[in-house]
Amino acid sequence: MDVLHSQLNNIQRRLAFVATDPIDWKFYVQAFSWSVTLFESYLLLRQYPLYSKKAPPPALASHFTPSAFEKSQKYGKDKAKFALFSGLYKQCLDSLMLHYGFYAWSWSTAGQLLGRFGYGTEYEIPHSILFVFILFWLSSIPTLPLSIYQTFVLEEKHGFNKTTPQLFVTDLFKGWGLAFVLGAPFLAAFLYIFRWAGDRFVPWLMAFMISFQLIMVVLYPTVIQPLFNKLSPLPEGELRGRIEALAGKLSFPLKHLYEIDGSKRSSHSNAYFFGLPWSKHIVIFDTLITQSSPPEVEAVLAHELGHWYHLHPSKMLLVSQLHIFTILALFPAFLHAPPLLRSFDFPKATAASPPTIVAFLLFQMILTPVEAVMSIGMNALSRKFEWEADRFAVELKGRLEAKGVEAKGMEDMGERLGRALVALHVKNLSTVWVDWLYVSFRSSSPSY
Repeated sequence: MDVLHSQLNNIQRRLAFVATDPIDWKFYVQAFSWSVTLFESYLLLRQYPLYSKKAPPPALASHFTPSAFEKSQKYGKDKAKFALFSGLYKQCLDSLMLHYGFYAWSWSTAGQLLGRFGYGTEYEIPHSILFVFILFWLSSIPTLPLSIYQTFVLEEKHGFNKTTPQLFVTDLFKGWGLAFVLGAPFLAAFLYIFRWAGDRFVPWLMAFMISFQLIMVVLYPTVIQPLFNKLSPLPEGELRGRIEALAGKLSFPLKHLYEIDGSKRSSHSNAYFFGLPWSKHIVIFDTLITQSSPPEVEAVLAHELGHWYHLHPSKMLLVSQLHIFTILALFPAFLHAPPLLRSFDFPKATAASPPTIVAFLLFQMILTPVEAVMSIGMNALSRKFEWEADRFAVELKGRLEAKGVEAKGMEDMGERLGRALVALHVKNLSTVWVDWLYVSFRSSSPSY
């Protein structure tokens, strides 16, 4: 542990200038955040002309009718226009909030509200929680029209929306309620660790965050998911038999097999698994069940189990933990940096002893270019994992036979997966013409 803290101290010495030099951090954040937004807009503009093509790629020509391809192109074009506008709109909002000192105002307002209940500035944790929720709610309101448009105009226009206005409002308030019920205790524990551990917080905070993620793995299917969707045991029949047999042959620790009513919100389809290493749950959207045959759904699940076989979730978790560790290792230099807060319009009294949550939030903004690069790397890793999962399904028969496991009926798994993916592509009006640079930077799935 001493070796770790020694290395972390070396990093802080190299970053000591942050606490003394009058750097214009606000300009830095504005410049880099706009650079990232404009680059993402450029990628969309590169992709946009491809939505004017009149025929699908030769490999998919036999699977798309002229009508289906035309619908796919129109859907892609409308989504691109929406993404371009919403990206620039959100960036303008963020820039205005930065320019006019919204974060400093929110901290001051939270303090004034607490003061009315007799709590002073020494109550940093309640102050910080209220500050975060003021930011969360007030910054959410201007983006609500985007969510409403996307759901009730864009998705409705192309036949995907199943969400009613009542369900939309209910989901919104449930989301806000969950943000408070889960977010407040998380923030309280997060900030308490800083206070308790001092500058040696990194290993303790890492342990806390990993523990929180494991707790959420348990809470999500049992508490959170049922608030939004109904999970029902998949009925007995051919599909359930196929999936249970497949899981058994792979020694996949299947505990529950669910059908989820995704059709109450959208006609898009999906399937996924989650859970602890010794207890996994598979969830299949009802839309996938209606859009694909049982052999094709089985092939889609073979792809998903390929992620489990190759330990992709564990690998992604490890990468994310290394990412979090890097962030936390750099943070102490910014935690004790009055010039940082002064650059974002915080008064001298607040900047003299920077609140942890404020310093951390501003530090996250400064990491904008790093996070953009990290996102590109994570997308590339995700695409690699998707290819590996596809290969697993294609080679499943050989893998099973090599282990002496019965593999009858598995010889056409790759063909079934191909049919299922193409069918889902058609049903979901997915984009079939893609720009190589757009995919490289923005897509987490391969362009088949």
